[in-house]
Amino acid sequence: MKSDNLLLSERPREECGIFSVYNHEEATKMTYFGLYALQHRGQESAGIVVSDGKCFMEHKAMGLVPDIFDEKILESLKGNIALGHVRYSTTGSSLLINAQPFRIQYAGKQIAVAHNGNLVNARSLRTKLEEEGSIFQTTMDSEIVLHLTAKAMKNGLEKAMISTMNTVKGAYSMVIMTENSLIAVRDPNGFRPLSLGRIDSGYVIASETCSFDLIGAEYIRDVEPGEILIINKDGLRGIRADKPRRKAYCIFELIYFARPDSNIFGQNVYIFRKKQGRMLAQEFPVNVDLVMPFPDSGTCAAIGFAQESETPLEMGVIRNHYVGRTFIQPSQSMRDFGVKVKLNPVKELLKGKSVLIIEDSIIRGTTSRSRIKTLREIGASEIHMLVSCPPHRYPCYYGIDYSTRGELIAAQKTVDEIRDFIGLDSLGYLSIDNLVKATDIPRGDLCLACFDGNYPVPILEEVGKYSLE
Repeated sequence: MKSDNLLLSERPREECGIFSVYNHEEATKMTYFGLYALQHRGQESAGIVVSDGKCFMEHKAMGLVPDIFDEKILESLKGNIALGHVRYSTTGSSLLINAQPFRIQYAGKQIAVAHNGNLVNARSLRTKLEEEGSIFQTTMDSEIVLHLTAKAMKNGLEKAMISTMNTVKGAYSMVIMTENSLIAVRDPNGFRPLSLGRIDSGYVIASETCSFDLIGAEYIRDVEPGEILIINKDGLRGIRADKPRRKAYCIFELIYFARPDSNIFGQNVYIFRKKQGRMLAQEFPVNVDLVMPFPDSGTCAAIGFAQESETPLEMGVIRNHYVGRTFIQPSQSMRDFGVKVKLNPVKELLKGKSVLIIEDSIIRGTTSRSRIKTLREIGASEIHMLVSCPPHRYPCYYGIDYSTRGELIAAQKTVDEIRDFIGLDSLGYLSIDNLVKATDIPRGDLCLACFDGNYPVPILEEVGKYSLE
């Protein structure tokens, strides 16, 4: 738990969200609202860089989107091309200097980048670049992309991007902005989502389609894995950096990160999560008085379970939607404050009842344990839990912030031991086969490494221990 945010839980966290607009007079405000829609992808910092065709203007700060930008700031960012970013750090400290978009000036040109993902060869690339004279301003792996691109610019931006993509390895969906163009790039495996939309005579690139809905943009298609999509005065043009590779869509984007109203990897997230719940009901027929989620995790899967099993669905705990950051530390007598301030059980509903909780994941188990203890104290007679994915036994090196096996309870304990640690009457996890079946995506096109340890991009031994700081 970070000392400056009492409410950080055991939930996994991912790096960021990207939103960009090309050729629209309201580009800045649209980017603001786009980032607002993507706030769930990063709450540490946010920034917008704008171009009027000649020069860049920017505003970045730590905190949430509505706290960083006001009407006056947005009015000062004038231009018809904008690039925005919300960040949660997986590489580099949570400091303003590491907030994105990150921009540089090189040979009279301005370039900005917003990146979602994680480079697995960042250490060796940074070392090599520093040996060749590059000076880094941040601890982000994203800055490596700009240094590589700048060094290859003598051959033109397109060839520079191809060279960069053939050099970096790992997960990256990113947008590069110049004074008069946007370039959307997605790694050859397609780990992270990135979508293209249209609004009036302009274009929009975003991490999730829910942001298109907010500003009234029309979804066109996904940026393809391995594609470099160039948007400029000549329209759209896509080129490939390398021959197609095996797709490796991050399954946890569907399970947890993406908003339910988004479409990613050709799937509607809400419908997928309901299918997870239906699969759970088929795999684990449980006789209980009611089924419930801990909002908002597991809510869609709980609906699917209830419908499939014909078990009453109840909202047994109520979420406080006005919980923000707090710098006030509770006293020892309030040691469970960090859990209780967010969710509060409905005592009269749960007392004396056998309850089934649907969760989307268990990473460390500590928060679940505290919540179950609370339900026991108010008198629930039986407490069962089903998880809508398999046990997380392996770390993710592609942009999700649980980087060591020691952080993962399922890597240390059996399912029965996890059940006893949390304090449950029973615990079950959705099988990998049924999880894949819920996606309608071929198993070979998914990254399931956090469950089975099969990493689509080879991982250097040093990556799990490495920080750019």
